[in-house]
Amino acid sequence: MLKMMQDIGNKLEAKMDTLQETLTKEMQDIKLKQEEMQNTITEIKNSLEAANSRIQEAEERISEVEDRLVEITGVEQKRAKRLKRNRESLRELWDNIKHTTIHIIGVPEGEEREKETEKIFQEIIAENSPNMGKEPLTQIQEGQRVPYKIHPRRDTPRHILIKLTKIRDKEKILKAAREKKQVIYKATPIRLLADFSAETLQARREWHDVLNVVKGKTLQPR
Repeated sequence: MLKMMQDIGNKLEAKMDTLQETLTKEMQDIKLKQEEMQNTITEIKNSLEAANSRIQEAEERISEVEDRLVEITGVEQKRAKRLKRNRESLRELWDNIKHTTIHIIGVPEGEEREKETEKIFQEIIAENSPNMGKEPLTQIQEGQRVPYKIHPRRDTPRHILIKLTKIRDKEKILKAAREKKQVIYKATPIRLLADFSAETLQARREWHDVLNVVKGKTLQPR
C-alpha cells in the first residue's frame, strides 16, 4: 500500500510539474503577445499623433494663406478703387478742358488750306443756322484739325475741333444742330458733337441704350 501510494504521489507530482511547465509557457506566450500588442498600439498612437501634428500644421498654413489672400484682396480692391478714382478724375479733368469744344466730323481734307478752321466753322453756322449766322461769332477761341485719324484704316477726313469761350454758345449751336437733324457743309453731310472723353461717350451710349430699352418696353401694348 505504501508503494502504491508512493507511485501515485510520484505520478501526481510529475503531472503537476508538466502542468506547471505548460502553464508557465502559456503565460510567457500571453505576456509576449501582450507586449507585441502594446508595441503595436504604441506605434498606432505615435502615427496618429504624427498625423494630427501634420494636420494641425497644414491647417495653420492654410490659415496663413487665407489671411494673406484676404490681405492681398484688400490691397487689390483699394488699388482698383484708387485707379477708378484716378480715371474718373482724369475723365472729369478732360471733360472740363473740353467743356466748350465742338467736334466737327466729315469736313473734307484740304479745306483748311484755303481758309482757316474758324472760317469753316463760321460758314457751317451760317449755312445751317441762318439766324445764328447773323450774330457776330466772336466766341471762337481756337480751331484746329486733329493731327491723326480716329480710324487710320478708313478713308475718312480728320476731325476738326473748335474751342469756344462760352459754354452757352456751344449748347446753343449743338441744340440747333440736333433740331436740324442733318447738318451740311457745301452739300456734304457732317456732324457736330460735344467733345467728351472716350469714357464719358461710352457711358452716354450705355445710358442711351438703356433708355431706348425702357422706352420700347413702355410703348409695347399690354
